[in-house]
Formats: sequence, C-alpha cells, structure tokens
Amino acid sequence: MSKICMITKKKPMFGNNRSHALNASKKKFFPNLQYHKLWIPKEKKFIKIRISTKGLRIINKKGIEQVFHLYMKNRKNHGQKLKRKN
Repeated sequence: MSKICMITKKKPMFGNNRSHALNASKKKFFPNLQYHKLWIPKEKKFIKIRISTKGLRIINKKGIEQVFHLYMKNRKNHGQKLKRKN
C-alpha cells in the first residue's frame, strides 16, 4: 500500500541527510501515517482509513461529516474511467 494520506494527500519527500561534515546522502522523509477507524453517524458505519496526524487534526476541527464528504467526492472524480460509446 502506498504511503499517502487519504485526507491531506501527503506523500514521502526526498532530500539529503546531512552529516556534521556536510556530507550528503539521499534520504526519504515519510509522513506520520496511522491506520484509524472512524464512525460515520450519517452512514451508520465505520470506515478504516490511513491518515496522517495532520489529517486527524483536520477531522477534529471540521468534523468527520464534512471531511468524509469531500474525501468521497474527490475519490469519485479521480477513480472514474471514461466509457466508450459505440
């Protein structure tokens, strides 16, 4: 599974690991992702998502209903394939 937050779309970043002598070696910086199970009252079901701690703070601030609605809307737009008409 990819290391991308489902809410904030955070991904790994690339950069250099610098030593005291300023030697550079490549490094990958990963977001702080957690698996979290959330209850959606309107849908009356749990969802299990992979979310960054920043995403959890957004949910605490705006509410799960609003964030879940935007997530599902974005998921539908990106997941659709074009159908050919004969």
